[in-house]
Amino acid sequence: MNKTLTTICFCRRAGKLVFGFDAVCKELSKKGFCGVILAADVSAKTEKEIRFSAEKFGRRVLKADFTMDEALSALGKRTGVFLIDDEGLFGAAIKHISDR
Repeated sequence: MNKTLTTICFCRRAGKLVFGFDAVCKELSKKGFCGVILAADVSAKTEKEIRFSAEKFGRRVLKADFTMDEALSALGKRTGVFLIDDEGLFGAAIKHISDR
């Protein structure tokens, strides 16, 4: 399994992960989150909307190298938008992502 996706699964078990477009959009209005990770195959429209909302609060949005289908097998839900609200876990999750 992808190392970034493994860390995202750990974030979920720790209760520090919000995933799914609608849930993440709702959380973006709060200022406590650290950053957003997008799957490699999210649509351009989804990426644009998430980036716009997250960057209003000065938060990073990174595109990972796993697909939504890989997220489905790891998390049980096919989604491409992940919000992490812990600085240390976000740092661990993005360690293997090149900034695109």
